[in-house]
Amino acid sequence: MAEVTGKVDFKVGDDTYQTWYKIIGDLTSGAHPLIVLHGGPGVSHDYMTPLAEIHNKCNIPVVFYDQIGIGKSFFEGVADKPKEFWTIDLFMDELDNLVAHLGVQNGFALVGHSWGGILGAHYASHRHPVGLKHLVITSGTASMALWEQSTRQLLEALPADVRETIERHEKEGTTDSPEYEKMVGIFYEKHVCKSPWPKVMETSFAAMMQHPTVYHTMNGPSEFTITGTLKSWSCLDQIHTITAPTLLTNGVMDEAQDICISPFFQRIPHVKWAQFSQRHMPFLEEEDQARYFQVVADFLTYA
Repeated sequence: MAEVTGKVDFKVGDDTYQTWYKIIGDLTSGAHPLIVLHGGPGVSHDYMTPLAEIHNKCNIPVVFYDQIGIGKSFFEGVADKPKEFWTIDLFMDELDNLVAHLGVQNGFALVGHSWGGILGAHYASHRHPVGLKHLVITSGTASMALWEQSTRQLLEALPADVRETIERHEKEGTTDSPEYEKMVGIFYEKHVCKSPWPKVMETSFAAMMQHPTVYHTMNGPSEFTITGTLKSWSCLDQIHTITAPTLLTNGVMDEAQDICISPFFQRIPHVKWAQFSQRHMPFLEEEDQARYFQVVADFLTYA
């Protein structure tokens, strides 16, 4: 399996940053590559590397990259950037820059997970790239208001002591306390990914913990109450303009409940929706992994 890594300069104003990427497969094969948009924002690409299986299944090149500010695309001075720097337009510009550098602007597919699904949906509905042939939104949301509603409903269903502890720490601004982290871990176990976490998942979250600026600035410290720059984000009024065939996925126990996904299904003209049995990470869950790869591979091949 051919593997190539590299970096591409990404110019923002007078400054130049670098986006790290890895290609699995051959971009000259004639197959439209699948570009992977990781979640967070600010969680490195590592946890999504099992999607290399898509290349194994149907010989489609798969491109991973770390978005600016995290993982191998971290840069000195990240923490000094004002919140106005971290916008969804920044990440769409970075994606455009990567697509152009790879020379695939006439034909590519996107798979976005969680925040990556938000980025993919916004990119498809606002930039309308002519080369976007397929879009996969895995456990994303059509608006952050719907995301908050989804996670709040799940929080309400947790044992009272867990819910009350989480709410108390959020109210007091002590979300960095071990007690809060322990209680949130119960939510993660039920709705994000079961423990023990795969090594690739640990690597990604360790990267976020080491450099939390992007996540804290855009999302905030909590999955339940969004306080960052994404708080008012929505693409509800633009969903209907997505022209690429689109695959939606989520899990029965996913923190991205159906309320997050259904607007995509109702408004995108060419759309399919596949639901899996587990949580937020179908490509990591042994019960869902094989079926997820098959559903995505079939969609990219035949849709």
